[in-house]
Amino acid sequence: MNEPRRAADRVVVSYPAALSDWGREQVEGERYVNYLRRTVGEVFVGKEWEEFADVGCCGDTLDVPLRIEAVDGGDEMGPETAVEFVERDARMRGGWLVQSAAGPEEEG
Repeated sequence: MNEPRRAADRVVVSYPAALSDWGREQVEGERYVNYLRRTVGEVFVGKEWEEFADVGCCGDTLDVPLRIEAVDGGDEMGPETAVEFVERDARMRGGWLVQSAAGPEEEG
């Protein structure tokens, strides 16, 4: 029999160091954090996924690669889970276009 899941007290999420200041503001904002609390579900160290960040009326979406770096006290995101962000060395590929100009693309 499976034990019921329990909301984590704290989750540390990383994003690529190449994410722009604008991208960081989007991802670390309270609205986005609340979205993650509702949608991420199971959390464990090493879990990776891409999540969109809206670029507003003049563009498309930016896909941000996220990864769980640490989990304290549970195994899923919950409405009270504290979410902390750190940066990591990783490629940041675009995935968005703004006014027909190519989005961020780290060469590598």
